[in-house]
Amino acid sequence: MCGRFALTLPPDAMAQLFAATLANDLPDLPDHNICPTNRVLTVVSGAQGRRVGAMRWGFLPHWYASPTDGPLLINARAETIADKPAFARAVRQRRCLIPADGFYEWTKDEGGNRLPWYVSRSDGAPMVFAGIWQMWGPEEARMPTCAIVTVAAGPDIEPIHHRQPVILPSDHWALWLGEAGTGAATCLQAAPKGSLLAWRVDARVNSNRASGADLIRPLDDV
Repeated sequence: MCGRFALTLPPDAMAQLFAATLANDLPDLPDHNICPTNRVLTVVSGAQGRRVGAMRWGFLPHWYASPTDGPLLINARAETIADKPAFARAVRQRRCLIPADGFYEWTKDEGGNRLPWYVSRSDGAPMVFAGIWQMWGPEEARMPTCAIVTVAAGPDIEPIHHRQPVILPSDHWALWLGEAGTGAATCLQAAPKGSLLAWRVDARVNSNRASGADLIRPLDDV
């Protein structure tokens, strides 16, 4: 799964990376502790090309009467995404890219204490998660909402957690966005062995109020 992540790349750099235009109202960056219900940067593709904008992290199906009307849907399992009523239409018609520097996962010690880990690409490049999105709300206050697609964890992550976000290589971006025809389901794979690094970080990140670059520093360096 993915329950928190970090993003430090400036919007202008992301516009260049994705060959996209920028929306006006973007969240403040850098952010080393992006939490569910926060506004996150996403990339969508349309008739005018790619666009970097912001969406609420927490997918809201159209039948929710309020944002708290049902479970908080921050992740969507790849194995069932095409069959779930909440996600089925979105995965066919509304896919997006969600950039990140890395994400957090947790293990537990013998006493049940939550031990945070930070996961990044081994080559230091930005991660790009596969996402889906949905407009929600009354016409006068509609907002875009999104979820991160997850798969069974690959060998780099499996010792920490049994799930991981789908991390798209650059040659899959166009396919996931629907720009390169059909076959987006082939993108739903775990990261190959050796492509990710994980290290323990300070338990301060257990609080959703924590902030700062030291959150991703290896525990031995804190």
